Amino acid sequence: MNESPYSYCDSRFQVIRRNSRIVKVGNISVGGGNPLRVQSMTTTDTMDIDATAQQTIELAQAGCEIVRITAPNVRAAKALGEIAKKVRSNKIFVPLVADIHFLPKAAMEAAKHVEKVRINPGNYADRKKFQIREYTDSQYEEELERLHDAFSPLVLRCKELGRAMRIGTNHGSLSDRVMNRFGDSPRGMAESAIEFLRIANYHGYHEIILSMKSSNPKVMIQAYRLVVSLMKKEGMNYPLHLGVTEAGDGEDARIKSAIGIGSLLFDGLGDTIRVSLTEDPIAEIPVARDLASRAHLWWEHGDKEPILTEETDFTDPFSFTRRPVDTIHLGRPPISLGDKNPPAVVASPQGPLSDSASIIQEVARTQVSAKDARVEGLLVSLKDTNEIPELQTLARSVMGALSFIVVEDSREEDDIPPAIPGSVPMIWFPKNEFTEESELARFLALCEEAGHHPAVVFCPTKISPGLLTLLTLSTKSPIVTVSSSVSKNPIANYRQLASALHELKLPLWIRNLEDDRISNEDFFSGRLLDASILSGSLLCDGLGDLISVENFGSLNRNRGLAYNILQGARARISKTEFVACPSCGRTLFDLQSTTQKVKNATGHLKGLTIAVMGCIVNGPGEMADADFGYVGSGPGKIDLYVGKERVKSAVSETEAVDQLVQLIQEEGRWIEP
Repeated sequence: MNESPYSYCDSRFQVIRRNSRIVKVGNISVGGGNPLRVQSMTTTDTMDIDATAQQTIELAQAGCEIVRITAPNVRAAKALGEIAKKVRSNKIFVPLVADIHFLPKAAMEAAKHVEKVRINPGNYADRKKFQIREYTDSQYEEELERLHDAFSPLVLRCKELGRAMRIGTNHGSLSDRVMNRFGDSPRGMAESAIEFLRIANYHGYHEIILSMKSSNPKVMIQAYRLVVSLMKKEGMNYPLHLGVTEAGDGEDARIKSAIGIGSLLFDGLGDTIRVSLTEDPIAEIPVARDLASRAHLWWEHGDKEPILTEETDFTDPFSFTRRPVDTIHLGRPPISLGDKNPPAVVASPQGPLSDSASIIQEVARTQVSAKDARVEGLLVSLKDTNEIPELQTLARSVMGALSFIVVEDSREEDDIPPAIPGSVPMIWFPKNEFTEESELARFLALCEEAGHHPAVVFCPTKISPGLLTLLTLSTKSPIVTVSSSVSKNPIANYRQLASALHELKLPLWIRNLEDDRISNEDFFSGRLLDASILSGSLLCDGLGDLISVENFGSLNRNRGLAYNILQGARARISKTEFVACPSCGRTLFDLQSTTQKVKNATGHLKGLTIAVMGCIVNGPGEMADADFGYVGSGPGKIDLYVGKERVKSAVSETEAVDQLVQLIQEEGRWIEP
């Protein structure tokens, strides 16, 4: 294969796994052609040796291949030795990882007992006073020399003992030096890791795995791409640990994790993964394994698909910019499509068009309950000409409740009934893709005559210049989407379609359809992951002006999933955003129950981001873009934050949720439920 124009992956139009070096973590090999390794983290107090050993055993039995345990101090680091003995005595040989943040002495001790040590560059032996000043080049070099002296002992010990290391950068916990030069940005995250890699390389130590974690999938995706690009420039190819940190719990957490991890796996990046859930850590394993199985399927078949030339991709993968689209105004109530507006939500009802009365009732129930997250477009399938009266009844009845109806015309006839005056407008499209210019010309003419807005289905590699010319001549800007029958790699298809239409600023419609490859999986979780990966990865690349979730169940279920995916990709905010850490031995309160209490009190505050953190390590640094923070500061004590500023200290846990509500009120951000 020729050298790719992309500096972080071999292709954005084919799924080709990145070739990383192999790193041994105990009896497990990570990277190279090895399978994706699934890992998790214990949530017990590390000093409770029996409980931590037991949870480690349970994780291994559930399929976890690497287990991480926090070591916040030297005593906890020493306890890792006893934990390891108990685990091994039960014939469990899963590799153990020490999680280190602030104390080099703890890292030096932990390296004696476990197979891998994880350090956070922003916390480990670096300064975080966050003074607002500019570093001169000489001052920056002085700081790097100091960092070299502080980090080298751990590098040499790991090299001597044959231990692996993870350099785990987190969004928001960067040093003041990096913050002042690069900002709290994906570039800053990548540069922070590279500084530590250079020190390890100086000592000839290469048993390193990298991570670039953020609670914002968009930031996380860019940071991983950037660090791979920077590594390539310096001749490095270390394996990657993927994860969305502080993802939270429930469906939202699984969506955010699938968006961040799945997008990078589709790019061919990733060698080990962890799905961080504010739940029992056992719950993380099946989600991670489902993501891994998808990645291996992509990597096995991804390079067999026909593609456009790589030079035709015009997306900047390192910074977020919406694809330029000319604004289209549709419907009553009016809605606008285009890059200046959030993506519109389209959903399919549960019943067939032949039972229009049931659909009308379903629309009414959904729109009343949805409030600020209503269905904007209803997707129906016209299978027989006899159903046209039902379609017309539907269009008249939902006027004012919907902005438009999207009609998938599955009939053999090519006539299109005219628009109905005083009813909701329709977007019309045939089920099959257009490859012949005469067919497209006739369809566009029929839509114009009938007064409907056209939507066009394409196979990206079969779009001729003549087809493109016809799109430009249409009096109504067509909406474009990808045929469901094109290939097994829909993300690549949408990327190719956007590239093929680069000169045409037409709205792009992302459709989440059923996938027969998940027939042996749990239907709900399989569809959830697939829809999140497809839509989320495209939205994080700035692609997509409409999103539809189809045949997932009820209209309300399809609507809810579409909005949750948009929120997970930070493409459209329709409810409170919660950032919650998954708990560990450092946590100072029960995270699962506390997170639910905070959600119950603040879950109606659309547009706010609220962080629930177990300790100060996951406090102002990790919750980089939260509006308010609820952070454990001691046994039974909570600190409250506005942004990164601590404004209330040592609040009793029994009063902390009420105090958080009061703080939101004082800041003028509260609305009554």
